[in-house]
Amino acid sequence: MELNEIAKTLEGLQTADTAAKKLNISKRTAINVIWKLRKKGLVETGYGKRKIRMYRISILKKPDIGFKGLYDIINENSKVKLFTKQQHRIHDHKLTIEEAIVIAVKGCDFRTILAALGLFNKIKSWPRLLKFAKREGITRKIGALYNVARTAIRVKRMDQRTRKALLKGGIKDKYIIKKIRSNDFKYIEREWNVFIPFNKADLEAYKE
Repeated sequence: MELNEIAKTLEGLQTADTAAKKLNISKRTAINVIWKLRKKGLVETGYGKRKIRMYRISILKKPDIGFKGLYDIINENSKVKLFTKQQHRIHDHKLTIEEAIVIAVKGCDFRTILAALGLFNKIKSWPRLLKFAKREGITRKIGALYNVARTAIRVKRMDQRTRKALLKGGIKDKYIIKKIRSNDFKYIEREWNVFIPFNKADLEAYKE
């Protein structure tokens, strides 16, 4: 079967297992086929729930409208990738790393926030991050997640002025994600007066 025909058969989101089943081949052979498709620019790779490697396979790349959205920014700048059927594009301005972090936290999605931790190493303007965090009323959450990111990856050092301003921010809801609290980051929770949704095991994704 030609590669274009294979791509048509597999078009959409696949794992190595589902690709093998659709093509009636072994998992190892399916991985080799996906590798060949990737060389032709027909595959994007990322991770789904439970750290399962996912492949988005397409026949023709459709032109993107507008500026890169949240998922594009995360997948280009974080070690932890996202795969979602949702599309997120910005039509009126270019999304910055700082705004992307705030959008991710506001979305209250576990996997998205986990992947967004990798963006803290790409910060270009702490005042800009503070501005977006203040606008959304989540300054303490941003500060706490920065501290969590520091435990797993090398991040740029936050200046004291920004840190103090984040700490002074008010908070309406202590939960970053409803009803989820950390067993491992109690000291960060106490400092920032918010509840961290991650444990150390969750951050292992950054060490793979």
